[in-house]
Amino acid sequence: MVKNEIYIAGIDEVGRGPLAGPVIAAAVILNDNSPIIGLADSKQLSEKRRVELAEQIRQRALAWALGRAEVEEIDRINILQASLLAMQRAVAQLAIVPNYALVDGKHCPHLSCQVRAIVGGDKTVPAISAASIIAKVTRDEEMVAMEDLYPGYEFAAHKGYPTRAHREAIQRLGITPIHRRSFAPVRACLK
Repeated sequence: MVKNEIYIAGIDEVGRGPLAGPVIAAAVILNDNSPIIGLADSKQLSEKRRVELAEQIRQRALAWALGRAEVEEIDRINILQASLLAMQRAVAQLAIVPNYALVDGKHCPHLSCQVRAIVGGDKTVPAISAASIIAKVTRDEEMVAMEDLYPGYEFAAHKGYPTRAHREAIQRLGITPIHRRSFAPVRACLK
């Protein structure tokens, strides 16, 4: 690291709302000398564009890393705490230690650097947008892979979110090991 260099990490997570699968966070330190055009909130981009941008981010960012919290952790400590834990893990994996961190949302993980939460940051802060994209592409790929392990749940289509088809599949087929038992629609099937 160059002396007096300032490294700002953007942090975001994906997967707070689904009934199944992990919550995945990403931390990204962009390279000002290699800007990436088209960064935006991952939810506003097509799947194809997210995948393209994710590849550019992986190649051109100064550093990027992923962190996660598994279903068992989500059920044990709640989804907010699991999201913050995934963010901490992502930052801990960065090859460059950031001086500052900017996080999408209202809550900040405990980090060794200064951290600030920015509501809507995934729409306005490029490093947070980049983190949003990397996290979403990674989680979506994992959930698509769950389709083969748990046929009939349509994980490739809904990625674990509580769509009507997903809720009906839970009613019809029961729950899988990747379902979050602390979430009401899943918990209802345990009774």
